[in-house]
Amino acid sequence: MTNTSDAPDTPDGPGRVTAAELPRLRRRTSAVLIASQILGGLGVPIGIALAPVLATEVSGSEALSGLAPTASVTGTALLSLPLAALMTSRGRRPGLVLAYLIGALGAGLVVLSTLVESFPLLLLGMAGFGAGSSANLQARFAAADLVEPGRRGRAISTVIWATTIGSVLGPNIAAPVGQVFRGTAISEKAGPFFFAAGIFLLAAVVVGVLLRPDPLLTARALAPQNDESTSGRSLRSGIAAVRASAPARLALVTVAVSHTAMVSIMVMTPVDLGHHGAGLQLIGLVISGHIAGMYAFSPVMGWLSDRFGRLTVIGLAVGLLSCAALLAGTAGPSHGRTAAGLFLLGLGWSAGLVAGSALLTDSVPQPARAAVQGLSDLTMNTAAGVGGVIAGVIVARASYGWLNAVAACLLLPMAALALRRVLTRSAAPAVPATPDTPTAATAPTEP
Repeated sequence: MTNTSDAPDTPDGPGRVTAAELPRLRRRTSAVLIASQILGGLGVPIGIALAPVLATEVSGSEALSGLAPTASVTGTALLSLPLAALMTSRGRRPGLVLAYLIGALGAGLVVLSTLVESFPLLLLGMAGFGAGSSANLQARFAAADLVEPGRRGRAISTVIWATTIGSVLGPNIAAPVGQVFRGTAISEKAGPFFFAAGIFLLAAVVVGVLLRPDPLLTARALAPQNDESTSGRSLRSGIAAVRASAPARLALVTVAVSHTAMVSIMVMTPVDLGHHGAGLQLIGLVISGHIAGMYAFSPVMGWLSDRFGRLTVIGLAVGLLSCAALLAGTAGPSHGRTAAGLFLLGLGWSAGLVAGSALLTDSVPQPARAAVQGLSDLTMNTAAGVGGVIAGVIVARASYGWLNAVAACLLLPMAALALRRVLTRSAAPAVPATPDTPTAATAPTEP
């Protein structure tokens, strides 16, 4: 392979990377992303745990408590496209740094809102806080920029797995951190947001200083000459790339449906458990098991996706999510059955997110990838936000069982598209895969 020192799209020097240096750069990039993901994982769960409580305190109404987490989800969705546009034009590093900085600013506004007792300022802060989630989501795609297609599933899943550490530690350190602010103007419940702001700032520094050369710009510089055009890097071109690719449409639906089904069932499970006599400790254990299913087993899903194919793991996601809805929806007073359902719900989400993200990256041209990936995060978070709101209405008007039935029905388009893709591939003649990243040996993929 030739050196790409003259590549035009290399503001931080990726053109100096050669094929011999690529394995070391992949390991370094993965390590930096894992570190930032752990830090982001420490900050984001604090908002999930404490936002409704602060919303009740600041607004004086328990009925408005759900608006704070909704604002965070909305912020995550709305920021997906601007951040993707920045990454498309400037690379992963500026986009991730900006996302963490906005998240830190949002956390600071949340603290300020408690001091001035302004509910609108709290909602604005939570919307900015959602940028921390955007950074964590986009990091999984950054992990796939430099790896060969046959290892993308594992690269994505490793970064997702790193979130487990922060997600477990974050809620548990909220109370000790809050006690540090006892006796100050900042309340104990707002104090952890001050801590989260510092964590996001640290993550921004880690990415800004260490994520060099930029993985996306490096991948572009190392891509074949016919992939280096900048004409396909706009968000409009990203949408066109999805419309032109059946596998990309399947991937987009997989990620969005898996996330929506998971969020819709998960947010209402504590309510249903409470209706059947479960205490806070039991509810916490059930949700902890669910989070373990989401993150702890993602490397397994990545290996399965690379070894047996994206479509196989998408089918596994449909099966796991369906079983989860069946178990949770028919559990009634059986807390053990609900716990099993929520664990499978996390596993199904992991399978869908890992395989869908890998297939999406496989299925669109290199120049359009960042834009398409931003579109994916916008779609999944918007759909999940709407699903979370509708879930509460369904439970209030019907039951938790009906909610699970509706969530299972959401899986039908995903299953139909996957089956159609399987039939299309089995009928089409085999075409040798062309790797778009330098590698000595590349496993087959399913674009």
